[in-house]
Amino acid sequence: MTASEIRESFLEFFESKQHRIVPSAPMVVKDDPTLMFTNAGMNQFKDIFLGNRPAEYLRVANSQKCLRVSGKHNDLEEVGHDTYHHTMFEMLGNWSFGDYFKHEAIDWAWEYLVDVLKMDPDRLYATVFEGNAEEGLVRDSEAFEYWSKHLPAHRIVNGNKKDNFWEMGDTGPCGPCSEIHIDLRDPAARAVVPGEQLVNKDNPEVIEIWNLVFIQYNRKADGSLESLPQRHIDTGMGFERLTRAIQGKTSNYDTDVFQPIIQEISNIAGIKYGAARETDVAMRVVADHIRTISFAICDGQLPSNNKAGYVIRRILRRAVRYAYTFLGMKEPFMCRLVETLISVMGKAYAELAANRDLIEKVIREEEEAFLRTLATGIQLLDKIIEERKQKGAKTVEGKQIFELYDTFGFPYDLTELILRENGLEANHEEFEKEMEAQKARARNATAVETDDWVVLRKDDTEEFIGYDHLEAEVEIVKYRRVKSKNKELYQIVFNITPFYAESGGQVGDCGYIEAKGERWEITEVKKENNLIVHLAPKLPTDVSGRFNAVVDVRKRQMTANHHTATHLLHKALRKILGTHVEQRGSLVHPDYLRFDFSHFQKMSDEEIRMVEREVNREIRMNLPLEEHRAIPIARAKEMGAMALFGEKYGDVVRAIRFGESVELCGGTHVSATGQIGMFKIVAESSVAAGVRRIEAVAGEKAEELMYAQNDLLRELAEILHKQKDLRKGIESLVSENAELMKEVETFKQGVIQALKRNISDDAKVLNGVKLMHCQLKPIFSKSVKDIAFQLRSECDSSMAAVLGVEADGKAQIAIIISEELVEKGLDAIELIKAVSPEINGGGGGQKFFATAGGKNPSGLQTAISKALRLIEERL
Repeated sequence: MTASEIRESFLEFFESKQHRIVPSAPMVVKDDPTLMFTNAGMNQFKDIFLGNRPAEYLRVANSQKCLRVSGKHNDLEEVGHDTYHHTMFEMLGNWSFGDYFKHEAIDWAWEYLVDVLKMDPDRLYATVFEGNAEEGLVRDSEAFEYWSKHLPAHRIVNGNKKDNFWEMGDTGPCGPCSEIHIDLRDPAARAVVPGEQLVNKDNPEVIEIWNLVFIQYNRKADGSLESLPQRHIDTGMGFERLTRAIQGKTSNYDTDVFQPIIQEISNIAGIKYGAARETDVAMRVVADHIRTISFAICDGQLPSNNKAGYVIRRILRRAVRYAYTFLGMKEPFMCRLVETLISVMGKAYAELAANRDLIEKVIREEEEAFLRTLATGIQLLDKIIEERKQKGAKTVEGKQIFELYDTFGFPYDLTELILRENGLEANHEEFEKEMEAQKARARNATAVETDDWVVLRKDDTEEFIGYDHLEAEVEIVKYRRVKSKNKELYQIVFNITPFYAESGGQVGDCGYIEAKGERWEITEVKKENNLIVHLAPKLPTDVSGRFNAVVDVRKRQMTANHHTATHLLHKALRKILGTHVEQRGSLVHPDYLRFDFSHFQKMSDEEIRMVEREVNREIRMNLPLEEHRAIPIARAKEMGAMALFGEKYGDVVRAIRFGESVELCGGTHVSATGQIGMFKIVAESSVAAGVRRIEAVAGEKAEELMYAQNDLLRELAEILHKQKDLRKGIESLVSENAELMKEVETFKQGVIQALKRNISDDAKVLNGVKLMHCQLKPIFSKSVKDIAFQLRSECDSSMAAVLGVEADGKAQIAIIISEELVEKGLDAIELIKAVSPEINGGGGGQKFFATAGGKNPSGLQTAISKALRLIEERL
């Protein structure tokens, strides 16, 4: 069976068992603050397990895109080196929400593997939870009994808490699990060592393929367990591992999931796959990582320097680095693999083909940038190697290596490899200390402590009524205390709420709740696992009563102005620039809007003006809001609404129409476009390859901008006394300034010539070396380097010069020496490091020229004198 046939057979099997087949959720998580990426098939169903919303279907199955490269699920360093770890992988799963439990889950798993896929039953093993005395948990004898129908007792293996007790996180739903393992060894090996002895022992040929999780407990904040009122099934089967087993391969990478990509890499690199371990590892790394990067971009996550974007950039750079080092790829090439990836996975995931141009352009730009980084890093590393060798050292300080890694993005393992090739070792222990210190800083910055929810009353689902009401009488359903960055807040959930929770790019509402003349501020409103969570600095003393919840009307209206303007902007961009324009991200704020969209070149001033005119025209038309609050998604698409890749939609959606603009949207809007007043683009810029960003203001914020610009123009006119022709006055001023600057520069060069003569005339000659020094006037602060190099080039003999200058409350010192003195061992870098503490600063440079800056100008003369003394001592 091909990989595509295996995937289809799984879905067809569970459809026959009355499961609803649902599409994969985006790999990049949008509305869960506890997760950056979907790392398991169950993520999209968390709110059902937590009881925050009822299940639409009691039985569900799908193939889910997953990514595991952070937190406890971090396999990144194994990827490519072994045969079965991946960054992105597909998880085939079936779920039961309070419907069937262990018996059916085990029977159907066996039926699918043995009867449908025709796996050899003698190669299959199952694990069951052995129990845990500390937790008061007994062995899962129920699962054992069900497995006994299919397997002999010796092939049902006890598993410990680490392997066979699944937990969503530190708190929340959890329960025992039962894994299915397959023994892929040859008969001779199987005859020597029974497979049950190798289960969960990291043997690459005895591997887990399916995990059946029996969710029956809830883990509380104090660590204790309580039984859930409803029991659930959550299963996950690694698609790549399953394909390997069915296709009889010894590696996931030998299946048709990866081989077409690997063969394309082999063709581009001109290196045969299977020729050498190092090149094979590099090809596997690239083949794995191109999938992850491409799907992340499809889901709206571009490489960047923070959070999820940083993870994607790190994965991409890891692939580039392996290709650079082991495949000799010095030019961008991963972007050329996207076409092959689409041929492999495009049928199951249509978003790949739809976003092909964007994926290719983003990857190409990232490759080019990192290849430049590699070149820079290698230059810096060469200098470090030269310095260490001159000093006779055998190791390189961990701090230097960490600086290369942290500041320049140069990978540690590449540093280690290059050092080894040059007979040096990296101080790994020091590097790890620096790395751990950075991680500790990050942990401290993001550490969040939460108490258990205090549940006051049962309520199925919190209802949002904010489309129709900005004020409502509410009751507190539950609350908990949260401590973050030494700041204490309370998260409060109401039975109903008029407050809009941050989602879909729109910021949340703020306002207050009140009772008996007392008010409690609501500072933020967020969504967490389908709960609308209201953040408050203080909790009401009596939480059992009724409260009047009031939304800040002005902020809501300003936010609505910007959100509706975003829809009009999207439509205008597609009209002016072309239908290739698609939304790539947005932020809707009371004060402004930000809109990212696919477009491959900078917008011209004329295009920006045309877009502004189009949006303002639609504002003046006073188009009424047409809201379709709960319609089938198929109906919304018939109306012309576009589904955005990277977003998860249900079967029933909300569609917003203003004239010809139709979008799927859960945000708040004006009742008619005329309420917006006016719209103005503030900036247009690049976010990434193929992605542009517009920042704009609407309503009273646009009005404020207009007044501010008019005031500025009036003030400039008054300053220039050219009210009738401001442009001519400014042009005249610029021209006069340019002429004056030329005159000043000519005068300055004349002064510098005289200054150099004075410095040279005052020089001291020691053993044939001309020693020069001077504390320059502030006017020369930007000319220090120029003066130093002129002194060096104009000197006929060996020379050394020390120059200092004070400007803007800071000190600057420069040391330059002739090449002859460098060859004799004089080092400007060593000298500058020795004297820079005098000015409370630091610096560096090259052996013949080094500079330092500092915050203590009073020490400048001392630093100059000390530098001269050190030079004289060395001479």
